[in-house]
Amino acid sequence: MKKQAIQVLGSGCPGCKQLFKTVKKIAAELKIEADVEYITDVAEMIKMGVITSPVLAINGKPVLTGGGYSDKEIKNVLCDNLSKEKNDGCRSCGCCRCDC
Repeated sequence: MKKQAIQVLGSGCPGCKQLFKTVKKIAAELKIEADVEYITDVAEMIKMGVITSPVLAINGKPVLTGGGYSDKEIKNVLCDNLSKEKNDGCRSCGCCRCDC
């Protein structure tokens, strides 16, 4: 399976930094094999077609914008949007590492 990329884009504000920290924590808990990067280049957000930050993107595709998401919501978004090439029988998301 190709290694995936998870990006958090934002201006560097506390909300953006918190989303990055939370996403890294959840990705580690789920043992997701993906690079998690924090991008502060506003031009990258514009390329994705979003203007509200923070942005959570998977493989360059925005999946969440704005703040205020719970850990469970972020976890579900990661599971729902990561590649399901290898589905080992998980109930819904295919990642077999979460309780969604």
